Amino acid sequence: MKTKLHFIIITFLSIFFMHGQEITINTSMGQGYSNQLFYKLSTQSEISFAADLWDIAFLRTSAYDFSLRVNDGIGIQVFQASNNPSDWSAIDITDESSWTQLYNSDTQWDNGAFDQGTATYGWGEYNPVSHHVEGTIIFILKYSDGTYKKFINEDFYSGYTFKYSTWTGSEWTEDLTVTIPNSNNPNNIYNYYSLQNNAEVVAEPTPSNWDLKFTKYNTEVSPNNMYLVTGVLHNDLVEVAENDESGGMPANPTLSYSTDINTIGYDWKSFTGSGFTVDSDKAFYIKYQDNTVYRLYFTAFSGSSSGDLSFNFEDVTSSLGIEDVAEGISFGIYPNPSLDKRINLVYDVNKLSSDKNKVSIYSTTGQQVFKTILNNNNGFYNKNLDLSSLANGIYILEFSSGEYSIRKKIILR
Repeated sequence: MKTKLHFIIITFLSIFFMHGQEITINTSMGQGYSNQLFYKLSTQSEISFAADLWDIAFLRTSAYDFSLRVNDGIGIQVFQASNNPSDWSAIDITDESSWTQLYNSDTQWDNGAFDQGTATYGWGEYNPVSHHVEGTIIFILKYSDGTYKKFINEDFYSGYTFKYSTWTGSEWTEDLTVTIPNSNNPNNIYNYYSLQNNAEVVAEPTPSNWDLKFTKYNTEVSPNNMYLVTGVLHNDLVEVAENDESGGMPANPTLSYSTDINTIGYDWKSFTGSGFTVDSDKAFYIKYQDNTVYRLYFTAFSGSSSGDLSFNFEDVTSSLGIEDVAEGISFGIYPNPSLDKRINLVYDVNKLSSDKNKVSIYSTTGQQVFKTILNNNNGFYNKNLDLSSLANGIYILEFSSGEYSIRKKIILR
């Protein structure tokens, strides 16, 4: 019965409802992927930073949470060279074959390459007397040009104190010690540092200003086979679902959202030997915390020759609004947002109940501003509501049927 009930509503919406305007974006990471590109769907805005601007990122969101990521997108490799800080002066690059290579997580932002070391906390141990985490692991950073730098994060306590040195070809340079407090750049997730330029830098927008990061990163393309790819990692503030849609967006797709930041990833394209083809049937749904949902698919990718790429996206929040209130009761709203302050309620009640079906609308402060009684007989219904008496803004609509109810945000413009 539920399948039939959904089919009726979906068919009705497919006749009367149209998606939002699809938007085409042509952008670029630059020749050789010289930029890391951040994009925000709701504002159609992008921010770029030079890919080689930074070497190490330091999580700064909490006095108790820490993580160190390497900029693997520019080819920096991280190795654990020793688990004894007293070996600092004795590190020899001829021992490279005995080092253990470490990688950033490509599913979590707060799990970087340095966090994969053999210490209890990856790079260090907790001191119960001082309540600091003290560094015990010596790391080597190997750059794509053959440069070596040794690095140890000596201390964490509401900030990071680290030491590093560069191999000249015959010896290590004088040590440099730097402290970066978490209070720096309070609106960002990470603080960034360039070991090459001996300088702290800003290399990300504030979290609210981006959804998707176009970048190069290491991923496991097959068991125990890490490879540097070009793709998309998403912000922790959104969730993403992937759906194969050869016939375009279905009326009511079944979506499984993930917090894994590589859900979009790199495999929406493939290399042909002379160029790239893009799988435009692979659709991605990006869901905001307010349940706004955008559908996105890629249309072009040029590769490193120019770094150009294209994608289309649209707001599909309204078309995903059909939900089961309870067994035998389904409900949906369209259009949402409403540009003329008229909305349609689509509901199917296939459950005997002596209670009335009703809709109440509340302001964001909790004040009831509208109420109406709906047909109480079993069956499928479409009811138009004229809300022109209400001011522009965001409201909460509550649909009730017997003891069951559901709330949805509506936007009147």
